[in-house]
Amino acid sequence: MKFFFAVFMLLCASAGWSADQPMPPAAAVLKGEVLEAKDVDSYTYLRLKTADGEMWAAVGKAPLKKGAKVTIENVMVMNNFESKALKRTFPKIVFGNLAGTGAASGTIAGHSGMPKAEYAGDVKVPKASGPEARTVAEVVTKSAELKDKAVLIRGKVVKYSPGIMGKNWIHLRDGSGSAADQTNDLLVTTMDPAKVGDVVVVKGVVRTDKDFGSGYAYKVLVEEAKLQQ
Repeated sequence: MKFFFAVFMLLCASAGWSADQPMPPAAAVLKGEVLEAKDVDSYTYLRLKTADGEMWAAVGKAPLKKGAKVTIENVMVMNNFESKALKRTFPKIVFGNLAGTGAASGTIAGHSGMPKAEYAGDVKVPKASGPEARTVAEVVTKSAELKDKAVLIRGKVVKYSPGIMGKNWIHLRDGSGSAADQTNDLLVTTMDPAKVGDVVVVKGVVRTDKDFGSGYAYKVLVEEAKLQQ
């Protein structure tokens, strides 16, 4: 089933932002008190009491009980989201990461510059082998040529955001490319887990001009990826 959704930030009334004006990524948080929690395979669905009224949210599975105070980061809103596990459709629901769970901060959408990497060390990783092998820079600079094709990439995980929109979001670097022209960092989505600092080989499909609405878009990313090691 295809889900059509708009990516935008939650509002902060104290900052004076209107309903039509999204907050910058740094302010993309939601705070509330748990009124109800429902666990499914990958998520915990939460009915929250917030300053703006009741709201449903979904986070990575967590042992939360009624009365718990939570802060959700990296928030994204989906309208008319159907949960097959709960057999219900939410008119509006927030997806994000629980603060303090070790999830990476920042938004998964970022058309105006790459997110800061959590791994601060130097990265120098040898290129994977085989006919589908590419460096990070090659995928970024040759994205038109590689569009909808499978690629194999070896890189170091410099940023990891699990459980967002049912996927894990990984930023890979291998020492190729340049930060100046944003060719040194590649976003990969996968169902497989990883850790910041891991050196992994991923195989996935190159996608280009991925537009999630509200001005948030990617020029290139790798989707449906599997971690080989």
